[in-house]
Amino acid sequence: MSFMTMNMFAPRIWGFDRADAEWRTAREAGWSRADLAWERLMETGCRRLEKTSDRSLFKAASRCFLAADLLARARFAKGDPRRATGPAARWRLKGTERLRDRALREWGGVAAYIETLEIRPRARSSLFHLRMEARHRDTYHANLRKRLSAFAAETGETLRGAGAHRHASRWRGEKPTVFDDTRKLLSACLLIPDISR
Repeated sequence: MSFMTMNMFAPRIWGFDRADAEWRTAREAGWSRADLAWERLMETGCRRLEKTSDRSLFKAASRCFLAADLLARARFAKGDPRRATGPAARWRLKGTERLRDRALREWGGVAAYIETLEIRPRARSSLFHLRMEARHRDTYHANLRKRLSAFAAETGETLRGAGAHRHASRWRGEKPTVFDDTRKLLSACLLIPDISR
């Protein structure tokens, strides 16, 4: 499937106009158009599944996940955990084991990804907390990596069928405001629909 065909699935998601503040912020942080388009496709698919009784929304969500899957395979490097999220989402909808198997293969390198991810400074509520983070950066980063590893472990359990974790419903609360690798990893972990077929 070409990117032109994928564009028919979600024209508003692909488009980035100059007034799009999120796109400007993401671009200034070094994100590519594909990074934000993938996230928006997955978010849109998950949102559409909140009304699972509407069959047309179910199909529209499936198309968003397919487009995100194709985009990830075309634009993201091997070892990027987002390459596992599209097939994982499609597996949750369709129950197709080959999609789950592909998601598990792609998810296999997540531990190495967590060790190498770039963590950018967070906004802090006070100058004291900002100074504490600057003074103890290694500790902050180690704690954040530990927390991210817990999210990744839950996602791995879901893919193996060993746990009934909620993913998409947690995204809104966990979504980082910083455009860095932690946001990419959390989106890979959490933008999986909470329903199964």
